[in-house]
Amino acid sequence: MTDALQGERAAEELKELAERAGRELEDASAPEILQWAADTFGRKFCVSSSMEDAVVAHLASRVLPGVDVVFLDTGYHFPETLGTRDAVEAVMDVTVITLTPRQSVAGQDAEYGPKLHDRDPDLCCKLRKVEPLEEGLMPYTAWATGLRRDESPTRANTPVVGWDEKRQKVKISPIARWTQHDVDAYVAEHGVLTNPLLTDGYTSVGCAPCTRRVLEGEDARAGRWAGRGKTECGLHG
Repeated sequence: MTDALQGERAAEELKELAERAGRELEDASAPEILQWAADTFGRKFCVSSSMEDAVVAHLASRVLPGVDVVFLDTGYHFPETLGTRDAVEAVMDVTVITLTPRQSVAGQDAEYGPKLHDRDPDLCCKLRKVEPLEEGLMPYTAWATGLRRDESPTRANTPVVGWDEKRQKVKISPIARWTQHDVDAYVAEHGVLTNPLLTDGYTSVGCAPCTRRVLEGEDARAGRWAGRGKTECGLHG
């Protein structure tokens, strides 16, 4: 059997594993979902975090101490976001891995012109988020996200365990069924670090040029790329 065929068979088996786990773990608790991930993938499992909060990182650290937490430093983050990353690394039993784009902001400006995020936000996200994450996830078989179904219509069908077709990896969203109330309660109970911007009118924190405070009655992600049809950066579909 050729390496290509072996790779295809392995990917198909992983896909079947992910889809079966998604069905079987639909009603499981977040710790149970993460325990399954730790038992199944060990150190080939990581958590991705935007450092909006450290809830999933905290949950994962309780079942897999020292778990890798992958953070994308786009070069456009709020200082509060970088401060949250540093605090998480200092006080939690995790290993923070900071990914960076191949080009600095200055290098990108030189090639594409300044403020690409205003003129072509999809390309900016591709260069500064999507490509670095794809490269950074290469050592792993499975990764966890903080996606929740209540965040926006585009996330309403997020499985607790699914298949990331683009990256050929198992994708785990252990708090997919949680509400904002559940998140707030967990943060309060365990003293989990959160981004200070969440107490300053922001309900979803991304890059500074493309994030604003949310108005009353808007969904949690309305402050991202406001005024544009764009609702996702491309990391999740």
